Amino acid sequence: MFFSFGSFSSPLNPHHAVLLQLDPFLNELTSMFERSTTEHSVWVTLKRSSLKSKVQRNKMTAAGEAIDYRCLIRATDGKKTISASVGPKDHQRFQASYATILKAHMTALKKRGRKDKKKAAEGVVKKPDDQKKIKTPA
Repeated sequence: MFFSFGSFSSPLNPHHAVLLQLDPFLNELTSMFERSTTEHSVWVTLKRSSLKSKVQRNKMTAAGEAIDYRCLIRATDGKKTISASVGPKDHQRFQASYATILKAHMTALKKRGRKDKKKAAEGVVKKPDDQKKIKTPA
């Protein structure tokens, strides 16, 4: 039997988020996107975090120490959850790699149909004319 206390979860739990280094995280994210091409979705969340508890942050603030904030990234496909923490030094490199992965795997998106500006303007003008037409009984 499995018991959970607070934020502790068992490593045997498949939904347990593992904090990975950046390169393994990006590799696993790529494989998640590849597995999810036909039937599943991948959710990615980004959150500002200091990786410290509220009590520790309050003590650091009271002592006048600076709190080092990082970006906590979590990804899940519903079956597996992975996470990574990105510091200010690695942020540019991570963002470039992350953008490349997203561009490569956003192939299922449909292009939005855009109207020509002239046709759209004419369509707006024609609508009131169409509404003014009244059918006369024959």
